[in-house]
Amino acid sequence: MTRVVCYGGKGGVGKTTCAAATALALADRGERVLVVSTDPAHSLGDSLGVDVGDEVRELPDVQPGLHAVEVGPERGQAAYRRVVEALAAEFRSAGLRMDEEDMEALFGAGVLPGGDEAAALDLLAEYAVDADGSGNGGSDGSADAREFDAVVLDTAPTGHTLRLLDLPDVLDASLTAAGELRGQVSRMVDSARSVVFGPAAFLGGDHEDDIDDVRARFERAGAALRDRDETEFRPVLIPETMAIAETERLVATLDDGGVPVGRLVANRVLRDTGCDCSRCRSREALHAERLAEVRERFPDREVVELPELEGEAGGSETLRHLGGRLA
Repeated sequence: MTRVVCYGGKGGVGKTTCAAATALALADRGERVLVVSTDPAHSLGDSLGVDVGDEVRELPDVQPGLHAVEVGPERGQAAYRRVVEALAAEFRSAGLRMDEEDMEALFGAGVLPGGDEAAALDLLAEYAVDADGSGNGGSDGSADAREFDAVVLDTAPTGHTLRLLDLPDVLDASLTAAGELRGQVSRMVDSARSVVFGPAAFLGGDHEDDIDDVRARFERAGAALRDRDETEFRPVLIPETMAIAETERLVATLDDGGVPVGRLVANRVLRDTGCDCSRCRSREALHAERLAEVRERFPDREVVELPELEGEAGGSETLRHLGGRLA
């Protein structure tokens, strides 16, 4: 399976920068890498200095082998729609009315909750794990349909990230119920047809079950996120009390959910600046104190420090500097 590296944490701590830097460093080594933004407020393109859309594409001007995508809820919406269309087909075969207007009533009012997370899982299933678990991915031909060596996820702030991790189980229950409902309707229809047409009623009825297909797709993505041999979740924090507390809650939740947590990334650390002004000395002392607290709270975790950068944290040169510490 393709390696998966996930960055998560409080909003505004630099997850996107870490994800972009890691992906670029891996691509510099000759790996084929896909970096994915699942944050509704996408800034991946800004970090890389290029336009990144909602379709996977290579960024040769940044680094050959580096691919990127900013997933939108529409991709997750499409998976939901397949389930509803499968149910609608069975209802119509049973003589129950569910036409296009009914479909639009379900989907025309806006994006369903969880669409961003569902989109991220759908993409992870496509490019990190294929149907038989061998990791060949890309069945639709996009990105040359070749295996990626690594997928780097830039997740949304903590609440969205936890919803992303919970979604496979939530969808499993919902899709199981949908599949059972479809099965009940189908059996009723088949029974009625057999009375009228006999064995001929079942000729030509073998087709792919869309609900089972969607369910299996999300199950594979959920399993990938919990695969300790191939996946590493890296919480990102800054040396501030609130960020440390949120990271502690995040790590506890990830551990409880069986998600493999790797190194912690302490971003925007002010250390050894050589500045003699009282403000800099005070901030350096505070950051040193907070980092000591981080190591005390997480004694079994590696803590990687990234420096506070002058100006904006973007551009290939800056990302490569940070990526050397992350990849």
